[in-house]
Amino acid sequence: MTTLKPALTAPSNPALLLDNQLCFALYSTSLAMTKLYKPLLADLGLTYPQYLVMLVLWERDGLMVSELGERLFLDSGTLTPLLKRMEVSGWVARIRAVDDERRVHITLTAAGRALKVRAADIPECILSTAQCPLPELVALTQQVQALRQRFIA
Repeated sequence: MTTLKPALTAPSNPALLLDNQLCFALYSTSLAMTKLYKPLLADLGLTYPQYLVMLVLWERDGLMVSELGERLFLDSGTLTPLLKRMEVSGWVARIRAVDDERRVHITLTAAGRALKVRAADIPECILSTAQCPLPELVALTQQVQALRQRFIA
């Protein structure tokens, strides 16, 4: 004979409801955002993390791995394999510093710089899909960045 499990009931504390969780709202939105980027980036041959690296390098080429990690909030154990794959794909070059071989600079190749032109329409596609005025998205981005800063401070 099987026993029936009691019916699940809503918790008495509304703070424990999934839909009231900021973490879940951010997490599920991040998943949806990554899913939205996937076909756009597939046309370029990039994954989402690779796209983030390219965005940083298009802003400022020649950063050290540690600087890239700080900018992207990634440790070198996560970033190094990603950069090695990007080097194999021909988008970046990893160059060890002459004075300290532990320091590795990441520079864009010609192919990596050319990818910027092909990626230029991606932000407009995202803006269009969001169906949200640009000032509202800018304000939301700033709010999320401020929240992140409070969490890591």
